[in-house]
Amino acid sequence: MRNLQETHLNRARASLRQALSWYGYLRKSGQLSSNPELAGLMKPELEALNSTLNKLDSNIIRIAAFGLVSRGKSAVLNALLGEKILQTGPLNGVTQWPRSVRWQPGGKVLVELIDTPGLDEIEGESRADMAREVVHQADLILFVVSGDITRTEYQALLELRQAQKPLILVFNKIDLYPDTDQGAIYQNLQQLGAGNPQAKPLLPDEIVMVAAEPAPMQVRVEWTDGRVSYEWETPAPQIDELKETILNILNREGRSLLALNALIQARDAEAAIAQKTIDLREQEAEDIIWQFTKYKALAVMLNPIAFLDILGGTIADLALIRALARLYGLPMTSYEAGKILKTILFSSGGLLLGELGSSFLLGLGKSTAAITSADNPSNITAFAGSAIAQAGIAGYGAYSVGKAAQVYLEKGCTWGQLGASSVIQEILSQVDQNTILYRLRQELGLKL
Repeated sequence: MRNLQETHLNRARASLRQALSWYGYLRKSGQLSSNPELAGLMKPELEALNSTLNKLDSNIIRIAAFGLVSRGKSAVLNALLGEKILQTGPLNGVTQWPRSVRWQPGGKVLVELIDTPGLDEIEGESRADMAREVVHQADLILFVVSGDITRTEYQALLELRQAQKPLILVFNKIDLYPDTDQGAIYQNLQQLGAGNPQAKPLLPDEIVMVAAEPAPMQVRVEWTDGRVSYEWETPAPQIDELKETILNILNREGRSLLALNALIQARDAEAAIAQKTIDLREQEAEDIIWQFTKYKALAVMLNPIAFLDILGGTIADLALIRALARLYGLPMTSYEAGKILKTILFSSGGLLLGELGSSFLLGLGKSTAAITSADNPSNITAFAGSAIAQAGIAGYGAYSVGKAAQVYLEKGCTWGQLGASSVIQEILSQVDQNTILYRLRQELGLKL
């Protein structure tokens, strides 16, 4: 299992290095320096790719705690640390900014615990947005609740699940709710998700009960001289179950989690780069597509030989794809290649069907009309009608190929042998059924 995790880490590193080397090549070749606007737009994503690669090399697992105000997020992290480092208190909104601390459980794996502001903090929308941003950097999420889960909490839970990260529901303050157990919490989640087909409830073993900062309790003390007094004592935190759950996950799949999260971030960054490039050069691309559309339609209309229509149309489509690739300066991979090929074949097949259709309807095809026009001038009219119809089919085919090529160039950069999406799919196909990643396979796969 450890060897497989190392393989996943190495594959993720190779994927990110390939992406960075490609964009480094664009800079060296002058494609970015000649377009400072595009270089400026790409800068945040390139910095994100570099930061993600550095995080992989450092082997630090990030665990972020989320939840509404006054649920004890800071207390839970303090209990894991074994000391009170993060500020806690009775007032709402004690944690105003994300704060991280290092934790090295068992003296082995290095973990970064991230505390976040309450997701529902009053007049704290900017801080709530900041907290949500943390989730993209996290490898594992702790969602802290206490008492009955509210509709607001459930909605926040669903939003966090959409981030495609493994999540543990931490029910805090069990000392105040002695009658609550995992089954009751799971049933509550089921009821809140009733009628919502998109809701993906947690499994019972993804719910952990803790008392991170138990309330002081009065203790009766009997002295040797017969006196009786009452003192307040604070019980030790009940955190062992959560600590054991986290350690099991880290030992079983921690490096795979790290690799997968890095690849998801890389995929999103590369997709954003491609989208910005597409948007910036949209008008130029549209001009190229229409230029090839007109040329292809004109060539097909004037050419009298059906076979050359199909061959020439296919060559024109491939030239169009190449022209768009040069315009965008984005990596060419195998993603969408099958779809583009089908589009090209559909375009060429349309010409062939047009030829056969004209032969069936008019009694002769464009080629026949052209050959026999010298003997029968009326066939020129048939040739012209057939040629115009086929020119329309050819033009539509070229435009379709151009639009398909845009999709290819936008999304294809994350596929290929070491593309982020390809390596994500590879990792998901290898995870064990007993892992938390296996449970995320379906929803992660749907995002590819």
